[in-house]
Amino acid sequence: MRAGLDALLRGRVIARVEVLRPMLRFRIAKELPSVLEGARVVAVERRAKYLLVRTDKRTLLSHLGMTGTWQHVTSDHVAQKHDHLRLDTDDGTTLVYNDPRKFGFVELLPADSPAPRLAALGPEPLDPSAFNADYLVRVFRKRKAPVKSLLMDQAIVVGVGNIYAAEALFRAGIHPKRAATTVKRERLVRLVACVRDVLNEAIAAGGSTIDDYRKTNGQSGYFQHTFAVYAREGEPCLGCGTTLKLARIGGRSSVYCGKCQR
Repeated sequence: MRAGLDALLRGRVIARVEVLRPMLRFRIAKELPSVLEGARVVAVERRAKYLLVRTDKRTLLSHLGMTGTWQHVTSDHVAQKHDHLRLDTDDGTTLVYNDPRKFGFVELLPADSPAPRLAALGPEPLDPSAFNADYLVRVFRKRKAPVKSLLMDQAIVVGVGNIYAAEALFRAGIHPKRAATTVKRERLVRLVACVRDVLNEAIAAGGSTIDDYRKTNGQSGYFQHTFAVYAREGEPCLGCGTTLKLARIGGRSSVYCGKCQR
């Protein structure tokens, strides 16, 4: 989503902003159009699961929640039931934020102070200087919680959701219920590499479309066609043929192979 938005918005001037339906997880601020109109987009960045539209005025922060999408539409687009915000740029590009379940939100970041929502986030998993085996050794020391729960903790490492945690742990051969403190350093080296590989492959594939997610061009991602374990409970393991099992970890479903993952 970030890559798609950056290609469409970088260097463009936001000519018009229309709040279509203000009610999301948090109500869209009334001043948002007046602040963003006339602003030039410097870049679209990402921090954890937040999108950051950087402009020469303020930064627009966007969280997609469960069903939010930014859609590239034609300039004559007629507002749909779940459209909440529309942006038009100086080159005729039109983007609409659509969110059926309204768990996402958009808001302006403070001009001269750090963003409160980003303050307590852990390192990015694609940053080798911050997320590596040495870091996990320090974090996992004395932590008896399941390794999968900690891998999904945004204060420990950001952006690794249920799908990608399950897939990375399978590739690393680590049981998702294993106490984090018992995972040896050499296995953490492997886990870090697997997390990075899974995320990079998923980004290249345009993400995973299970129900609602779509890319900015409306197309589905296709990483779901390569899942080794996620949503495959009861099916044979692709590595050994053993029937994959389902567990609940931290209130989330987790599929794993009892033979390949220890």
